[in-house]
Amino acid sequence: MAKTKQMYFCQECGYESAKWQGQCPGCKSWNTFVEEKIVVGAGKHSAKAEAAVPTNILDITSTEDTRIGTGMKELDRVLGGGIVKGSLTLVGGDPGIGKSTLLLQVCRNLITEEHKVLYTSGEESLQQIKLRAERLGGFTKDMLLLCETNLDAIEGAITKVMPEVVIIDSIQTMYLEDIGSGAGSVSQVREVTGRLMRIAKQLEIAVFIVGHVTKEGTVAGPRTLEHMVDTVLYFEGEKNALYRILRGVKNRFGSTNEIGVFEMKDTGLYEVENPSQVMLNGRPLEASGSVVVCSIEGTRPILIEIQALVCQSNFNLPRRTSVGIDYNRVNLLMAVLEKRAGLMLAGNDAYVNLAGGMRLSEPAIDLGIIAALVSSFKNISVDAHTIIFGEVGLAGEVRGVTMAAQRVKEAAKMGFTTCILPQINCDGLKNIEGMKLVGVKNISEVITYI
Repeated sequence: MAKTKQMYFCQECGYESAKWQGQCPGCKSWNTFVEEKIVVGAGKHSAKAEAAVPTNILDITSTEDTRIGTGMKELDRVLGGGIVKGSLTLVGGDPGIGKSTLLLQVCRNLITEEHKVLYTSGEESLQQIKLRAERLGGFTKDMLLLCETNLDAIEGAITKVMPEVVIIDSIQTMYLEDIGSGAGSVSQVREVTGRLMRIAKQLEIAVFIVGHVTKEGTVAGPRTLEHMVDTVLYFEGEKNALYRILRGVKNRFGSTNEIGVFEMKDTGLYEVENPSQVMLNGRPLEASGSVVVCSIEGTRPILIEIQALVCQSNFNLPRRTSVGIDYNRVNLLMAVLEKRAGLMLAGNDAYVNLAGGMRLSEPAIDLGIIAALVSSFKNISVDAHTIIFGEVGLAGEVRGVTMAAQRVKEAAKMGFTTCILPQINCDGLKNIEGMKLVGVKNISEVITYI
């Protein structure tokens, strides 16, 4: 007979323990254990499982050429070329950011191309989904809707209608009756995801699951959720901002850190095919502290403006603020400027902003941050047709970056005429028509060009 007992689970890695612990022995995270009730002895079978039969790899037919296009080039780029049959994709993001809107638009495009789609919601009623669909417009073909939270009932509907694509919105609302804990708990999320993965692989159905995020910005539930799925997509951006960034954090069928840029309007999300042009719209041409850099997101070079404001501080402890850029990285680069370039920044407030609402962590933008800080400190504007990129070390040296040729070509396409880049990258580049390449070895050389 099945009985219930108390167990503790780590929300980060799923580690199980019979008692509460302050630090997880598995992932070393603090205060991540939660208490749950589990049913012991349920679902066990005494029959011996049959031996599995291995398959020769030469006898397996690849389905890479049978991807399903979503009708959105930006999403296809992030997915690696389209939806792979039998894949399990997790879409995470803040509440109200547009996850459900994006997936509903994908469903509209798929049914237009005669693909069978099942949209399952545990948060909205059929009437609410219908109202959102009417706002988006374009639903001229049949699409199957299901409002259910019991995964056993959902699995029965899937096996009955056999759709090509299934949307689960959201994973935190789904539950299995065999699990004693409530919906959204570590046990439920893990087991529900495992069941959906089995359905996707056995029936060759592409499954998209929506996941809520915590205040730290990670998907709620156990960390093993991201390890179980094939693809993890994060929808980023401020709810009040115009643009949204779809970032591929994990992808078994394509490159990671690929991004897609969307614009949010009253009638849904619209693709931004040239993010560089959008990010540079409205930038000041003769203002000090404004520098354009080039960052690589996945395989795409993106030009973006870095703004810096350095002014005399009225406080004993100067303020340091950064938006879109790692705060500690800005402090490190300011220390390098003081030590290696002799600029006295200790008594100044410093504000660094990445225009356009994006967030970048690539080291190649270091040289641009340095140039923006120096430009604002000296109150000298950088030429509006100059682009800067390169990694900066603690000794003040400028190190090489990857995909330098793609960065320079993107800058030339956008009308820039001068590029300040690491000397090691400059030596390996061929002359590009209309572009003057300036190689630098340290930050002192960069300052002479400002």
